[in-house]
Amino acid sequence: MIILGKYLRKQIRRFFRILYGWGVIQWFLALIYYVLIWFVYFTSEKNIKGLNVLKKYARKPAIFVFWHGRTMMLSPVIALNRVRGYAIADSRKDGRAIAKMEKLFGLRTIYGSSSHGGVSVLKKGVNVLRNGNFCLALSPDGPNGPSMRFHDGALYFAKMTGAPIIPVCYSCSRPWFLNRWDRYLLTHPFSKIVGEVGKPIFIDKKTPIEDFEKIRKNLEDIMVKQAYNLDKKFTDFKVEQDLTPKDFD
Repeated sequence: MIILGKYLRKQIRRFFRILYGWGVIQWFLALIYYVLIWFVYFTSEKNIKGLNVLKKYARKPAIFVFWHGRTMMLSPVIALNRVRGYAIADSRKDGRAIAKMEKLFGLRTIYGSSSHGGVSVLKKGVNVLRNGNFCLALSPDGPNGPSMRFHDGALYFAKMTGAPIIPVCYSCSRPWFLNRWDRYLLTHPFSKIVGEVGKPIFIDKKTPIEDFEKIRKNLEDIMVKQAYNLDKKFTDFKVEQDLTPKDFD
């Protein structure tokens, strides 16, 4: 019976993974998430610092970076401040489902990641920034981690275009961190939401590649500190670094 139960659970998961890959199902779920996120946002008390920076670069070349697990309550902030930009999303079905939801919030999509179509993503992202009327939004630790580790893709965008890198994060009261590699933060309705749009960080076009590691580490430290400072307003829990999906297989 135990073996049969495991087999049935495996087949059920497989069925839902296949179902989740259908475009119509992805749009249906995206619409549900969209409505739920707005409900949470409008029933919550908000305190977002640095909105002047977001408004300044809402329709200018800039690279907004945020940890993979901190996206839920950033989407309404993007929509309400009329940000015109592109989000970089994984081309696999999970990424496409999220991209559909972000489209409802006003963001266009560039599909790919450092491990899937990295060169194409770099070219498209650079073209978007050089257009002069759009920003980029990306998770430097996505889509597969390690958690809260800054991959250097954003550095290349900044170096090649002169666009600043701007770290963004949020936390909330009664935080619910999911048991997955990015410790995705879910926010309950009627919560207190605190957020921060950091100061723009520029990378000179003449910066040698050899200096990237120092810059990358500095940005990573800034973003980790930003997340921990916001979290400690509500919890003693610290999101772990270096988690990957394999840790939760």
